[in-house]
Amino acid sequence: MTTSSTIMDSNSFRPEDMADLDERTRSLAERRAILGPSYRLFYHHPLNLVRGRGTRLFDGDGTEYLDVYNNIPSLGHSHPAVQEAVSRQLGLINTHTRYLHENILDYAEDLLSTMPGELNHVMFLLSGSEANDLAVRVAQAYTGGTGIIVTSEAYHGNTELITKLSPSIGHDQPMAIDMRMIPTPDTYRLRTEDLGTWMAEHVRKQAADMRRHGIAFAGLLIDDIFSSDGVFPGKPGFLKPVVEAVHELGGVYIADEVQPGFTRTGTFWGFERHDVVPDIVTMGKPMANGIACSAVAAREDVLDAFAQSSPYFNTFAGSPVAMAAAQATLDAMREEDTMGNARRIGGVLLEELRSLAREFPQIGDVRGAGLFIGADVVAPGTTDPDYPAAVRLIEGMRERRVLTSLCGPFGNVLKIRPPLVFDESDVDWFMSALRDTLRNG
Repeated sequence: MTTSSTIMDSNSFRPEDMADLDERTRSLAERRAILGPSYRLFYHHPLNLVRGRGTRLFDGDGTEYLDVYNNIPSLGHSHPAVQEAVSRQLGLINTHTRYLHENILDYAEDLLSTMPGELNHVMFLLSGSEANDLAVRVAQAYTGGTGIIVTSEAYHGNTELITKLSPSIGHDQPMAIDMRMIPTPDTYRLRTEDLGTWMAEHVRKQAADMRRHGIAFAGLLIDDIFSSDGVFPGKPGFLKPVVEAVHELGGVYIADEVQPGFTRTGTFWGFERHDVVPDIVTMGKPMANGIACSAVAAREDVLDAFAQSSPYFNTFAGSPVAMAAAQATLDAMREEDTMGNARRIGGVLLEELRSLAREFPQIGDVRGAGLFIGADVVAPGTTDPDYPAAVRLIEGMRERRVLTSLCGPFGNVLKIRPPLVFDESDVDWFMSALRDTLRNG
């Protein structure tokens, strides 16, 4: 028996689909049994992708696909500057942080220069999961509490600690006894004009419940565009009263920037949209364009309590090669103005999608910031999620060689999150495929 998961099982391959596959794809899918049953594949007809360039991917037969989902190669697949930086550093040395090396210092200073001055220390890891794991431990050491609040469909990673703070992994996955959940800030279905006050009150309510159970509140861990909850950017600034409530309660605000960070939302960091300063920031996926690299940035006083009790070392984190890739990525983001492109092309895409929604009532709501957009697939004339229709839509797009995915508690929200080099020709291909799929199935 395999456990179902909203985030993992929406739009995934199932063994009963094996008979429909061509011989080569079936052979590869069958061989994957060696990896064990926990892994998942996208699509009823999985893809064997062998190379990529920019926003385009190519399978083993040379068929070209448009990538409208993959934020890990944030600069686009196979970016030449990152390739060159990694190759050059591999030809010199690649070791760990117990030795002095300029790369990690230069990049740390450059990375922190993109953040508010209060965030003046940074530690490096390999994945967003590790970054969030460390951030929670830092928050707990600083506050003396253990209680962490997340949203009801959050995904923050897959370490043992963070899995228990990631309800989207599945209903059969036990949550931490000292965690609490607040509802998703669903701007489509909630009837409130003051989302920030509504959310702050839920934080206070859950912190009070912690106190009743003898649990000291440590902090709020949120992804500020609520990626797994269904992509809810909300109005800029709505998080301000939420962060104020967290601080009043003695906790810290951990901004999970693994998905919204690095210019995707049209600001360098997602939290900037809300005019707030986190106590801790976590980042990962896009920061080195596909090389394993993540980080935790924090205020000195917040980090100090953890540092005094827990010396930290991670063999592969902060290596010269990872730092070379991260620096090349950051440099290219500036040179290519990915932030401006996210605002400009994201705005075009958002308007195109909203226009399409007026034509097709299956698209109930479209919302986004920069190149991070969610579109609710619903039963026409209602706000009721329509998961089967969303899966048909994603599969139809795949047949038209456009790749994206689903999120949200009902698995009915199109998660549109392409590489940051998406351009108007990519928008045209995406919209043409989406319109044709809505019209013809």
